[in-house]
Amino acid sequence: METHEAFNTIYNKTENITEGNVTTEEIVYEVVTDSWLTYVEGVCVIWFTIEVFTRIVFCPDKVEFFKSALNIIDFVAILPFYLEVSLSGLSSKAAKDVLGFLRVVRFVRILRIFKLTRHFVGLRVLGHTLRASTNEFLLLIIFLALGVLIFATMIYYAERIGASPDDPTASAHTTFKNIPIGFWWAVVTMTTLGYGDMYPETWSGMLVGALCALAGVLTIAMPVPVIVNNFGMYYSLAMAKQKLPKKKNKHIPRAPQPGSPNYCKPDALAMATASPQRILGNVLGGVLGSSRLTGDCPLAQEEIIEINR
Repeated sequence: METHEAFNTIYNKTENITEGNVTTEEIVYEVVTDSWLTYVEGVCVIWFTIEVFTRIVFCPDKVEFFKSALNIIDFVAILPFYLEVSLSGLSSKAAKDVLGFLRVVRFVRILRIFKLTRHFVGLRVLGHTLRASTNEFLLLIIFLALGVLIFATMIYYAERIGASPDDPTASAHTTFKNIPIGFWWAVVTMTTLGYGDMYPETWSGMLVGALCALAGVLTIAMPVPVIVNNFGMYYSLAMAKQKLPKKKNKHIPRAPQPGSPNYCKPDALAMATASPQRILGNVLGGVLGSSRLTGDCPLAQEEIIEINR
């Protein structure tokens, strides 16, 4: 909203500029955003700041926290606002240059949208797919770069075949003045966009354009199935993981160890599964301490340990 002209006011300011011994007055135009948008942004940035510092305080591993790319984005997103507020009262030229640079840097705030990967499975699947398809993307870029270089060169020379003899540069009739300009046309044609801002005007150039479009379709079509397969694999894994029953972290008590006062006491689980004679033997064995009536306490404990396992 702050980039919309409806929320910006242009002010004319007169500044005295001294060059050597001569002082002149110049009119400087300054664009000022409505103050209420600044207040809204300030409230949002303060909220984000509280969130970041709260997560820092309660994070068990500070080193891993600062290594995370999303956390770095958080810092970069909120820092320019505080720098801009601190420098807004200064009138020096250096301060104005810094403010202009900060306004450009503030575009990183849009990177906060990547934090949605924590809540949406589809974005996480897309991230895994891009990471797993690095080689395919590199292959696609190499194919595209080779095609752009080849067809930009071909269209440059093809358009000069029908040039007028009176034109020494052989480029008056075409927009392909040089090969680097043809790079843009080759990219647009190979990706089948076809903006129409540049197009061949000779029969030879049209032939090269047709070949460029066909080569672009074939070149881009080759690595894409591999990327699609990677996406399908990660998407299937994510959907299968969502359908699994959620595990509840239940506390499993540790079985009494030998030498513990509770070692020969009947456990509730053992009491529930044992026969009355077995329970009586355990109890009498623990009370009387008789070697003949010790019952099967160790075996019961082993069963409990096995059940817990």
